[in-house]
Amino acid sequence: MCRNIRTLFNFEPPATELEIRDAALQFVRKLSGFNVPSRANEAAFDEAVQDVAAATRRLMAALVTNAEPRDREVEAAKAKARSALRFGDAGR
Repeated sequence: MCRNIRTLFNFEPPATELEIRDAALQFVRKLSGFNVPSRANEAAFDEAVQDVAAATRRLMAALVTNAEPRDREVEAAKAKARSALRFGDAGR
C-alpha cells in the first residue's frame, strides 16, 4: 500500500493539494489497516487524513534544499525504466 506514496518535496511544479491528500490517505490507510473505514470509524479516519495532510504541508514549507528541483517527467521516466528492469516489458 505505501509504495503508492511518492516523494513530494523539491519538484517543479510543486506538489498539488491532491497529491498531498492522496499521500496522507495512503499513510492513514496503512496505519489503520482500513482501505475504506466503517461508518463508525469514518469521522476519525477523515480527521486523521486531514491532520496528516496539514502536517505534510507544514513540513514541506519548512524544508530547505540547495538542490535543483526535480522534473516530474524525468523522474517518471526513471521509475518506468526501473520497473521495466525489475519486471520486464511483458504486457506494457
